[in-house]
Amino acid sequence: MALRLAISKANKEDWLCEHMFIMGIKPEGKNRTTYFTGAYPSACGKTSTAMVPGQSVVGDDIAYIRPGEDGRAYAVNIEQGIFGIIADVNPVDDPIIYKVLTSPRELIFSNVLTVNGATYWLNMGKELPEEGSNHYGEWKKGMKDDNEKEITAAHKNARYTVRISELDNADLNADNPNGVPVEGIIYGGRDSDTSVPVYETLSWPHGVFTGACLESETTAATLGAEGVRTLSPMANMDFLVVPLGTYIKNHLKFGEELDKEPKVFATNYFLKEGGKFLNEKVDKKIWLLWSEGRVHNEYDAIETPIGLIPKYEDVKTLFKQVFSKDYSEEEYIKQFSIRTTKWLDKMNRIEAIYKAEEEIPQIFHDHIEQQRTRLKKAAEKLGKEVISPFDFE
Repeated sequence: MALRLAISKANKEDWLCEHMFIMGIKPEGKNRTTYFTGAYPSACGKTSTAMVPGQSVVGDDIAYIRPGEDGRAYAVNIEQGIFGIIADVNPVDDPIIYKVLTSPRELIFSNVLTVNGATYWLNMGKELPEEGSNHYGEWKKGMKDDNEKEITAAHKNARYTVRISELDNADLNADNPNGVPVEGIIYGGRDSDTSVPVYETLSWPHGVFTGACLESETTAATLGAEGVRTLSPMANMDFLVVPLGTYIKNHLKFGEELDKEPKVFATNYFLKEGGKFLNEKVDKKIWLLWSEGRVHNEYDAIETPIGLIPKYEDVKTLFKQVFSKDYSEEEYIKQFSIRTTKWLDKMNRIEAIYKAEEEIPQIFHDHIEQQRTRLKKAAEKLGKEVISPFDFE
C-alpha cells in the first residue's frame, strides 16, 4: 500500500518511485563508486545482483528517484531492510547474504525448515536434515501431499528479511537523506531463449522502452504456472495505481528534464542452450563491471538491432582479471548472438499487449517498429536468423 501511494505521489510531482535496488559498483584498482539502480521481477536476480561481492548496497527493493540541483538523478532507499528469496542462497554464489543468514542476529524467515532452532533451505550448499518443522507442519523426508506430490524440506518461495546495517557491504550512503547520484539503470528479466546477458540501450527513450518491454518467465516465486512468459513493465506492474501510459510518459519526461540522464542497460542471467544455462551465477559481476565502465567511457561497444553489446576482448579481459577464467570466443558467440526470430516474436507479443492499452505515447510504438525494422534488415543482409556478434563489428 505504501508503495502504491508513493507511485501516485511521484507521478503527480514529476519524480520516480520505482521497484529498484540501489547499489554502488566499485571496479578494482579504481578509486570510485558508481551508483546504479535496477528493476528485476521476482526471482530474476534482483537481490543477488545488489549483493555481488566487492560492491556496496544502498537498498535492494525500493528507490525514490528525484532530480538534483546539478541536473542529475538522485536515489534514496526508504526501507531499513532487504527481503529476498532464500532458495539457492549458498556460500559460493551469495557469500555476503549466506554469512548474515547463518550467524546470530535479528532475522525473519518464512517457509524454511527448522530443526532445534537451526534454519535450513533448498540448495543452501549442504545436506539437509531428514525431518523437522516446515510450511507443511511436522515433516519427514519422502512425505507427500494430498495430490501425491513429494513435499520439499523447505518451500521454493521461502524468504528472509534482515536490516541493511547488518550487511558487511552496506554502503556508507545507505542512510543519506540526499541520496546517491544515479549514473546507470538496469532492467533484468528471466529469459531462456532470446536476450543477451547484457546490453546498453541506444538512448534514454529507448531505455524507457526497454524497461516497459521487460518480460519474465514465471517461477515458483510467482502465482500460477511456472514457465509462462509475462510482461512486467519496470518490474512495477503489480503496484501501479496510474494508467500504464501515464507511467511511461512520466519516465520519458523525467529523463528529458535532466542535464545528464543515466545510461540504461538490460541484463539476462537465464539464457539456456539444451536446457543448460549459458552463464554461471557469478558472471553477473562481469556484466555489472562492463556497464560501469561504459558509464565512464572506458569500453567501446558493438551496435546491434537491440542495443550496444560488449566487445569480446573487453569481457575476456574482465573474466581473466576478476575470476582468473579463460572466456572463450565460443562462449561469447553463444551468449551474445542476436536471435532475430526470437526478438521479432517478442516485438509482436509486446505490440499486441500495448495496443490494448490507452494513451501509450507514440514514441513507444515508434520504438517497436524501429527495432523490428533493424532486426529484419540485419537478418536479410546477413542471411541468418541467429547473428554472431562478430558479424556486427
